[in-house]
Amino acid sequence: MFEGGHREEVRFKTIQEFQKWYSGELVPKSASNEFITIPIKNIEGEYMVARPSRIIAIRVTPIYTSSIDRRQIE
Repeated sequence: MFEGGHREEVRFKTIQEFQKWYSGELVPKSASNEFITIPIKNIEGEYMVARPSRIIAIRVTPIYTSSIDRRQIE
């Protein structure tokens, strides 16, 4: 969730991938107004940019692939 109430859903393939991004990109620059890249869900190699100081909340929700079919529909 961004300052001002805007929400964006971002998905990482593994928790380790999220942890790497979180500790490598977001935490070191958490008070910065410089842009960082955030991977966009379902689009490989595409990113959005955001100022870390404007991110006010992150919600992490596990997705269990064994219980629900998560294949992309084209």
